[in-house]
Amino acid sequence: MREPYHFLPQVTVGRAGNGCEPEPAFPAPEKPDTSHIDQSVELAGVMLKNPVVVASGTFGFGREYGRFFDLSQLGAICCKGLTLYRREGNPPPRIAETPMGILNAVGLQNPGVDAFIADELPFLRQYDVKIVANISGNTPEEYGVMCEKLSAAGVDMIEVNISCPNVKAGGLAYGTRPELAAEVTKVAKNRSSVPVMVKLSPNVTDITEIARAVAGAGADALSLINTLRGMRIDVDTRRPILKMNTGGLSGPAVLPVAVRMVWEVASAVDLPILGMGGVSKGEDAAQLMLAGASAVAVGTALFADPYAPLKVRDGLAETAAKQGLSAVRELTGGVRPW
Repeated sequence: MREPYHFLPQVTVGRAGNGCEPEPAFPAPEKPDTSHIDQSVELAGVMLKNPVVVASGTFGFGREYGRFFDLSQLGAICCKGLTLYRREGNPPPRIAETPMGILNAVGLQNPGVDAFIADELPFLRQYDVKIVANISGNTPEEYGVMCEKLSAAGVDMIEVNISCPNVKAGGLAYGTRPELAAEVTKVAKNRSSVPVMVKLSPNVTDITEIARAVAGAGADALSLINTLRGMRIDVDTRRPILKMNTGGLSGPAVLPVAVRMVWEVASAVDLPILGMGGVSKGEDAAQLMLAGASAVAVGTALFADPYAPLKVRDGLAETAAKQGLSAVRELTGGVRPW
């Protein structure tokens, strides 16, 4: 029998040091009284109880964060990126801290789509939360096979990753060439029975060109932005800090780029958008929604504070309340450009 695949050990080392669970390092946030605010949103026909999603690659499959709070409090969980077969990922070091963010070149470490369906999806289905499966492939056929398997397994939505900058084969080319992005989108749509959301790369000259291509190919929604390609060098050894030399930059530093690109894409295509990139508090999420996003994803902030998604959720509701709105979704597209 196949053993379940986990990204973190089940026992704790370090501060606890004895194999026991550590004491909580973060206090759970106190929920403000925003009961009069409707937090529900719709993303490509999928109803979310609130607009806060946890971003792919930052939440694993939920098991570790489930120790901190009830996962049903989230709008949706976007699972660790999946490939058709198991991947061990890139050699370490593959994560490096930067001012206002991190660089990562993890390389899509994952157990493969079949193991996810067998071992992880049943766990996630214990919770009242929408499940988004993120997929990445080297060929359109791989995307198609995964879409069929995941649709049949009952996920709520599929996020097609055409933009990962950390895998040498496949991802970068699809995400930067409109005709290839459209090709993958068509295959995914033809072989999926659930909504297909395409994740766009910021590492392009004009992101609206890619957005128009995948919209024309039938995408149900867009998510953006993925990480910006970056690099750090150890000046003493003269070696790049990451073994893969470059990696994806995420965290607060990329928020202004994300807000700008969401605004541009929302102005160019008529598709719902999951906005992401540097969100760590309600005000950040509100900026993305005002720029045109229907929902927002929290990623890197989780590494500093496991309660970040709940704080973002509550901060959004407070913003809506202060502005006299009855629903958080009324923020979407509300920017007033000069």
